[in-house]
Amino acid sequence: QVQLVESGGGLVQPGGSLRLSCAASGLSVRFYTMGWYRQAPGLERELVAIRTTGGDTNYADSVKGRFTISRDNFRNTAYLQMNNLKPEDTAVYYCNGELGRKFWGQGTQVTVAS
Repeated sequence: QVQLVESGGGLVQPGGSLRLSCAASGLSVRFYTMGWYRQAPGLERELVAIRTTGGDTNYADSVKGRFTISRDNFRNTAYLQMNNLKPEDTAVYYCNGELGRKFWGQGTQVTVAS
């Protein structure tokens, strides 16, 4: 049974940083394309960042230079380091693992506000 459990969300001031974690069980982050998506109220879920098994990364234009996706094979965990956060980054962030089919976490809320 595959489980992806996100953590690390919270309330942060503009310009601050957060690191989201996605602890995986039932799949190996080493062999899956891991991604982070977000969904703000009233909007569709959008891709934030992905990392392939080969290490290639892709980021939404709105987060390039501020967010970094990574993984720790030993801890079987994917991460999203978010720096210089802006109010428009406020959303529920979801972890995704894909290898033919997609698996999703339950999401973690990120709120950027003064």
